[in-house]
Amino acid sequence: MSKVGVLTLGPAGAGKTTFCNSIMSYMESIGRTAHLVNLDPAAEPTEFSFSIDIRDLISVSDVQEELGLGPNGALVYCFEFLLDNLDWLDEQIGDYNNDYLIFDCPGQVELYSHVPVVPMLVQHLQQQLGFRLCCTYLLEAPFVVDRGKFFSGALSAMSTMIFLELPHINVLSKVDLVKESIAKRELKKFFNPDPALLEEVNDEDKGDYVTGNQKYRKLNKAIAQLVDDFGMVQFLPLDCSDKDSNKSVELIVSHIDDITQWNEGQEPKEPKDEIEIPEDDD
Repeated sequence: MSKVGVLTLGPAGAGKTTFCNSIMSYMESIGRTAHLVNLDPAAEPTEFSFSIDIRDLISVSDVQEELGLGPNGALVYCFEFLLDNLDWLDEQIGDYNNDYLIFDCPGQVELYSHVPVVPMLVQHLQQQLGFRLCCTYLLEAPFVVDRGKFFSGALSAMSTMIFLELPHINVLSKVDLVKESIAKRELKKFFNPDPALLEEVNDEDKGDYVTGNQKYRKLNKAIAQLVDDFGMVQFLPLDCSDKDSNKSVELIVSHIDDITQWNEGQEPKEPKDEIEIPEDDD
C-alpha cells in the first residue's frame, strides 16, 4: 500500500471537519483503513476520534494563556512550534507509517497562502517520510454561487495550488444548501470557471462588481480571464447531508486515489466527465 496523505484545507466554515468525517465513514463502509490526523490546535474531535492530535504537543488555548497572543497569532506560533518539533510528528506517524492519513487543517488561510509553515510541513512529509500527498481545498457552495465571490474563491484556490505545489482537488461543499434554489444547469457552470459568468447579467444581480462602475466589470473580467488562462481551477461537488448516499464522497476519493496512485490499477477519471449534482428527493 502507498503511503498516502490527504490535506484538507479551506477557509473557516467551509466544512473541512465534516468532509474528513465523511471520508472516514466512507472508508469504513468499504472496508478500507484510514486515520484522522488533527493539525488544528484549537479543534475538538467530533464523529471520529483523532489518531494523531497536535494538541498533544501544543494547543491554541495554552499559547494564548501563557504568551497573551490572539487566536491567529497563537495558531501561527503553534505551527512554528510543530516545525521545531517534527520529531514528535515523525514518532506519531510511525505508528501509521503505511496507512491512509487524512489531515484536518485549520481554517486560517494565511497558514498556506501567506506564511511558509504548511509548505515546510508538506516538504517534510514528502521528502523525509515519503508520503504521496494530495490537497483538497474546500469552498462552500452558498458562498461561491455569488458570481463575484466565486472568482474570489477561485483565486484563493489557485493561490494555494501554486503556493503548496501539490496535486490539488477543489471541492464545492454544502451543495445540498443550494441545489433547491439554483438549477442544476446553472450550478454546473461553477464547476469549471468560465469568464462569461461575469458577463451574464440578469435583473437579480446586484452590486458594483456586475452592474455598477465599469472599472469593476473590467477588473473582474481580467481576473476571470486569468483563472481561465491557468486552466487549473475546477471543482467537484460535495453533499454530506445524506450519510446513506456517499456518491459525492466516493467520487472525490476516487480522484484522490488516482492522484496519489493508491490503487495503480484504476482507470484515471476526468473531473468534468464525472460530476453529478445530487438530485432532489422528489
